Amino acid sequence: MGAAKIWNAMEVAAEDGCGPGIRSSPLAVDTSLSLPDMSPRVIELCKDLFTEWSRLDDSRFAVETVSGGITNLLLKVSVNEESGNVESITVRLYGPNTEYVIDREREFHAIKYLSAAGFGAKLIAIFGNGMVQSFINARTLTPEDMRKPKLVAEIAKQLHKFHQVEIPGSKEPQLWNDIFKFFEKASNLKFDDNEKQRKYETISFKEIHDELLELKELTGLLNAPLVFAHNDLLCGNFMLNDEEGKLYFIDFEYGSYNYRGYDIGNHFNEYAGYECDYSLYPSKDEQYYFFRHYLMPDKPQQVPDKDLEALYIETNTYMLASHLFWALWGLIQAKMSPIDFDYMEYFFLRYNEFKRQKQSSLSLAKSYLTGS
Repeated sequence: MGAAKIWNAMEVAAEDGCGPGIRSSPLAVDTSLSLPDMSPRVIELCKDLFTEWSRLDDSRFAVETVSGGITNLLLKVSVNEESGNVESITVRLYGPNTEYVIDREREFHAIKYLSAAGFGAKLIAIFGNGMVQSFINARTLTPEDMRKPKLVAEIAKQLHKFHQVEIPGSKEPQLWNDIFKFFEKASNLKFDDNEKQRKYETISFKEIHDELLELKELTGLLNAPLVFAHNDLLCGNFMLNDEEGKLYFIDFEYGSYNYRGYDIGNHFNEYAGYECDYSLYPSKDEQYYFFRHYLMPDKPQQVPDKDLEALYIETNTYMLASHLFWALWGLIQAKMSPIDFDYMEYFFLRYNEFKRQKQSSLSLAKSYLTGS
C-alpha cells in the first residue's frame, strides 16, 4: 500500500470525527544505520513533521533506542524546547519489507479506536517507513515478568477490556485468511543462500497444508467468540510503569477480528520468549488463574468450572494455529528481512513444537466436543 493512500486514509479518519488530524511526511529513515548515523535523519524527520521544532538547533534533540525487536525499532526523541520544556515522543521505524506480512491499512484503521479506548500510545504522525506516537514512560516486559501472578492477573483484565473494543467495519475473522496468505508466500520462496535453500527444501508444504485444513475444520466446531484481537501479545508488546503499576498494550500491527482463544493461546506461546523455551508454557493451573481474571475480572473466584474448561480447550486448540502462523511468518522473514535473526531456525522451532503438541491438544478437543 502506497504512502499517499495511507495518508489519505488517515486524513479521512481525522475528518470523520474519530481523532485529531494526523501529520505526515514523505521522509524515511534507513534502519540499517547505526544510532549515531541515524540520529541526524531522525531529527530532520521531526523538524519536517513538527514546524514548531523546525528552527531548533540539532543539539536540542536527543535520540535513544527504547527497544529493537525482530520487526520494529523504537526510538525515544527528547526535545529541549525554547520554553524550557522537554517534550518526548516515540518514533517507530518499521522493519524492512514488513509490508509482506503486515497490513498497514488495517493497523491504521484500528489504532485510532484502540487509542480512544485507552490502549497504546496516541498516534501523532506517519512518515515514509514508520509512525510517531506519544511517549509512554514505562519499560517493556521480559518473558519472566509475564509469569508473575500480579502481572498475569493484570494482563488478563486488560485483555478482557481490549476484547470489548468495537472496531467499525468487517467483523470477519482474519486468522485463516492470513495463514493461507502466508502459506502461499512461504511455499514459493527461493533463497540465494545455499544453506538456507537446502533447509527450505526439507520442508513438506503438502504436510503443512493438510495440517492447516485439519486444524481449521476442528477449530470451527468450537464456536469461539469473535473479538478484536491483538494477535501478538509477546513480552515486548507490554509496557509497565513500575512506580504507578500501570500496564500498557502497544503495537497493534497484527491486530484484527479473530478468535478469542487464538489471542490467548498465542500469548501463552510467547511465555517461551524468542528462544522458544516451551517448557515455560503455562500449566493448566496457571492458565486457569489467567482465565479467571479474564472471564470475571471483578469476581475471579466465581467463574464456573464449565467456563474454565471451555476456554482451556479453546485456547489450547488455537495455540496450535499460532505455531503455524508464526512458523510460516518466519519463512517469509527468512527471505525478506535483513535483520540479524535466524528466521529459518525460528520456523523449525515453531513447527516442531506444533507437531509435538498436536496430538494431545487435538485429542483433548475431540473428547470435549464428543462429550467423551
